[in-house]
Amino acid sequence: MYKSFTMELAGRNLTVEIDRVAKQANGAAFMHYGETTVLSTATASDKPREGIDFFPMSVEYEEKLYAVGKIPGGFNKREGKASEHAILTSRVIDRPMRPLFPKDYRNDVTLSNMVMSVDPDCNPEVVAMLGSSIATCISDIPFDGPCAATMIGMIDGELIVNPTLAQKDVSDLQLTVASTREKVIMIEAGANEIPEDKMIEAIFMAHDVNREIITFIDKIVAECGKEKHTYESCAVPEELFAAIKEVVTPEAMEEAVFSDDKQTREGNIRVITEKLEEAFADNEEWLALLPDAVYQYQKKTVRKMILKDHKRPDGRDIRQIRALAAETDLIPRVHGSAMFTRGQTQICTITTLAPLSEAQRLDGLDEFETSKRYMHHYNFPSYSVGETKPSRGPGRREIGHGALAERALVPVLPTTEEFPYAIRTVSETFESNGSTSQASICASTMSLMAAGVPIKKTVAGISCGLVTGDTDDDYIVLTDIQGLEDFFGDMDFKVAGTHDGITAIQMDIKIHGLTRPIIEEAIARTKEAREYILTEVMEKCIPAPRDHVNEYAPKIIQIQIDPEKIGDVVGQRGKTINAIIDETGVKIDIDDTGAVSVCGTDQEMMDKALHYVKVITTDFVEGQIYTGKVVSIKDFGAFLEFAPGKEGMVHISKIAKERINRVEDVLTLGDKVKVICMGKDKMGRISFSIKDVPKDAQ
Repeated sequence: MYKSFTMELAGRNLTVEIDRVAKQANGAAFMHYGETTVLSTATASDKPREGIDFFPMSVEYEEKLYAVGKIPGGFNKREGKASEHAILTSRVIDRPMRPLFPKDYRNDVTLSNMVMSVDPDCNPEVVAMLGSSIATCISDIPFDGPCAATMIGMIDGELIVNPTLAQKDVSDLQLTVASTREKVIMIEAGANEIPEDKMIEAIFMAHDVNREIITFIDKIVAECGKEKHTYESCAVPEELFAAIKEVVTPEAMEEAVFSDDKQTREGNIRVITEKLEEAFADNEEWLALLPDAVYQYQKKTVRKMILKDHKRPDGRDIRQIRALAAETDLIPRVHGSAMFTRGQTQICTITTLAPLSEAQRLDGLDEFETSKRYMHHYNFPSYSVGETKPSRGPGRREIGHGALAERALVPVLPTTEEFPYAIRTVSETFESNGSTSQASICASTMSLMAAGVPIKKTVAGISCGLVTGDTDDDYIVLTDIQGLEDFFGDMDFKVAGTHDGITAIQMDIKIHGLTRPIIEEAIARTKEAREYILTEVMEKCIPAPRDHVNEYAPKIIQIQIDPEKIGDVVGQRGKTINAIIDETGVKIDIDDTGAVSVCGTDQEMMDKALHYVKVITTDFVEGQIYTGKVVSIKDFGAFLEFAPGKEGMVHISKIAKERINRVEDVLTLGDKVKVICMGKDKMGRISFSIKDVPKDAQ
């Protein structure tokens, strides 16, 4: 027997079944929202993993294509590695869940979410988030939940709870908010320049819905929850902290971390660590715990300096942004480049333009998202933080940072009609000391403008941090956090936008949630900093997009043809379009609406290809002058090709004003001649004439 629980959520039924499937997991919830079905499980190891100083949790979000009636593409007809969308969803689940586990817990935990059916009206991501929370809450794994998540959309100014896929496709806001019973714990948003007050309204609308869901989860836990298991604590003993302070006083630690140079600070900590290793050389147990203890000592010192003394490690005021610099065109021959520097954080973004056929194809669960023409990729090499390790390709962090910058810039991109290009930006991290994702937004904006992409507005990003005390009212918000303040602080609140509104938010925290005053102050602080960066740095570097694309970028001309004529341009088995491409060397893309894009670097050849397309798709009109090439000679006349696949005939009587006996006496294969359309002959065929071409057109 299994237990089933149901609540109404945004006009649809959410049903949770417990003990129906996956009974050997520590906790499992079989989730149904409308006809969307997700199996969420939570499992934990019996013992802690040795030799680590972090909580080893992994979150999986598995997109099964059978959920939408698809067979995977490619040669291997099974799901492969997680898609970018699946990775981003896993991160959104991880971020609110992780702070609610005990800080000294080192057992491996896996939260798995398998999407088995998708109802277009019921988003599977929300279901997976709720399922992970429920599965963990009813399990024996220590967890200070529950938490819940809600999505908010906005159409015509109206906020919508858990929008359908069709609504998401036209929504001006895609906001996901996770909450505990009392506080907001995670925010993820993409928006079309939403004003700050409207964003705050949407966040707390989601928070109110989350509180209703948590009441529902409480009932499930009350009936089905297991007793939480005990675990081996990995906390640093207080006696070790006391011994460390006898060797390194709080004043000495404060002096060590108080520097605006990351390398200097790390060198100071290295000296302190060596001093402690020498002092505890005879105590192997303490030596094993020393790295974590020094980290905790630094953390307490930095937090005390900021919260009590309002002193930041680099000496800045709590509202002060680090030194900023911006420049464009530092990389030759690429289509666009720009570099943005904030303190010891430095990002260089390169823009590449290509025909729309180079847009990325997507094979996922969203029927409205089959491709994307703008791609942002973020790279984080080890040298950027002074470390050495081999590159293994982008990890979840790199994918997440790239997606955040992409989301921030999509609202200001020109339409395909305005700018018929596929666009790729790549942000290379040259140096990192906090908030590289937001620096990549600034660098990418300037790189796009330098490449001649006519973006509608300039976008900048900035991050705020937080240090909290013992009460909700005891806190301090920091503008532009550096790496140390991120590591030892409680929040990384990233906001990107234009002068007129927010385009993206990503909030990560390490505590059990934020109150409304903290969120309002953080959003206000990021707006203040964003305005400064836009006005004083970026717009002074490059005030507007260039009015032409870079000389090395492909040139694209777009025309519209009758969709019914697409087959004429393509020709049988692509014969016609391939002939044009072979002759001109251009690239031609045609979509289902009849939009034809001709891409190339040689303007003369592009014009020639466009001429061919226009001739092929235009019906012959009486009195119109055409230029054709002689491709066939018969006794009764000559056949002329006006464009690949588009031919006409000139009767022998229409070749010359005087009578001729043989066509070959006047015309030779390959000759290019001008003709005039004479309309239809007696048999209904289009007739052409060489001899009747007006002198002024010859």
